Amino acid sequence: MGRRNRASAPVSGQYPVRFGTAELLRDLDRANGWQLSVDGIPQSYVDLDRPSHLEFEYVRRIGDVVDCLPGLALDVLHVGGGACTLPRYVAATRPGSRQLVFEADGPLIELVREHLDLRSVPGLRVRESDGREGIASRRDDSADLVVLDAFERASMPSRLATLECTRDIARVLRSSGTYLVNISDGPGLRFAKRVIATVTTVFEHALLLAEPAILRGRRFGNLVLAASAVELPFAEVARRSASAAFPARCLADDDLKSLRGKAKPLTDADAMTGPVPPDDAFGLAGRR
Repeated sequence: MGRRNRASAPVSGQYPVRFGTAELLRDLDRANGWQLSVDGIPQSYVDLDRPSHLEFEYVRRIGDVVDCLPGLALDVLHVGGGACTLPRYVAATRPGSRQLVFEADGPLIELVREHLDLRSVPGLRVRESDGREGIASRRDDSADLVVLDAFERASMPSRLATLECTRDIARVLRSSGTYLVNISDGPGLRFAKRVIATVTTVFEHALLLAEPAILRGRRFGNLVLAASAVELPFAEVARRSASAAFPARCLADDDLKSLRGKAKPLTDADAMTGPVPPDDAFGLAGRR
């Protein structure tokens, strides 16, 4: 079956959105590759001709975990959308999946619909909604996978990282479901450790993926945390991450407990907003 015609061809440029100024930039090395940034921070990369292509390394790690999950089609809830890179990937690699995205930035949604062919993604719905409110609206045991990759003005909103929100995510997940969260942090990993403490309080099993330099506090970057009530495919995920172009370590069990240390879970009464990346954190390397 042929693809539906796009409403309009993508146009490079800057566009006002709710949480700043978005920029669409064509990739000169890929015929239909586009990077979406907000206030200079890379948010998403999509190849409109090849949705299975994951350019950013942290998204590739999320994709590795998704690839290792059992079954075929999935019911997926995404909190944070951007250009919907991962929903496109899931639709391409797991046909028949049903996906819902909650994105708080309405103008950003419209930008992506108009320029980046969002309506062509099968089985995908996108709603303008605060992530916390969106999660609360979902039925118990209704998702196989929940992905939290949400930022407002370059920081992860504190209300999405708390124990109360994480418990609500666990409510939405089926008994064998998986929770994936993208965390950005820098030297000391103070915020990441508290998110780890929060998630591991709710879920029995967890693993963390990150480049060694980030784990050692040498630079700012992304950490991907996966959690579930059932055992995760640690060995396969670790193998994929170790053989990546930018290898990542995979921590679980005692190694993850050691990294967490004495960090306390985040709560609504004791929240913490994620750090803003330094000006030189991504630059051209935003396409990591």
